[in-house]
Amino acid sequence: MKYALLGDLHSHIKDTKAVLHHIRTIAPDAQLLCLGDLYECKIGKKKARTLSNAPLSDAAIISDEFEDLLSFPSIKGNQEERITKVTGIERFAALPERIQIEEATLIHGHQIQWDDHWEPVDTPSLGIETPLLFFGHSHRSGLYVNSKKVNITIQFGKEIPLFKKKYWINVGSVVVHGEWCLYDSENFSITFMKASKQP
Repeated sequence: MKYALLGDLHSHIKDTKAVLHHIRTIAPDAQLLCLGDLYECKIGKKKARTLSNAPLSDAAIISDEFEDLLSFPSIKGNQEERITKVTGIERFAALPERIQIEEATLIHGHQIQWDDHWEPVDTPSLGIETPLLFFGHSHRSGLYVNSKKVNITIQFGKEIPLFKKKYWINVGSVVVHGEWCLYDSENFSITFMKASKQP
C-alpha cells in the first residue's frame, strides 16, 4: 500500500493546496496521513504557560477555506497541544499522538530530543518498535539509520529502497517547503517529494 505522509501545514492555504495537488497527481491511490501541526498557534510558548480560556480566533489561524482542505486523518502536533492549552477547548483532544501503519509509526516529532543543530537524538523513551519512524516538527526532510543522519543529498522524486534496519524519516514541511513523503509498504521504499509553488 502507498501512504502520502505530510506534516507541518501551519494553516498555510496556498502551500497545502500545492502539496495536495501534487499528491493527487503523483500518487492518487495513496492514503493521506498528516503528522500534525495542521494549524498555526498565534500564542508563543512563554505566554502560553500562563494563559487560559483564550478565544480560538485569538489562539490560532483558522479559516473555512483551510478547513475544507483537511479531509485526511491527522495526529496531534505541538501547535494543536498549545492551542488546546490556551483555549481550554477539546477540539483537538481526540487526535492521537501516534498512528501505526504497516511496519511504521507516525508521530509529530516534538516528543523526540533534538540537538543544537535541530537533528534528532536517539530517544529510547519513545518506545518505537516498528522498523520505520516517520516524523516532522523541524521542517527539514532527512533520513536517519539508527538515529544517525544518512549522508546523502535528498533527490526529490527519487525512490529510496529500505532494508531491514531501523530508519527514522523526517517528511519535511508543507509550509514554506512544499515537502511530503511517499511510503510504499509493498516495495518497502520511500520517496521524498516536493510540490511546485502554485502561482
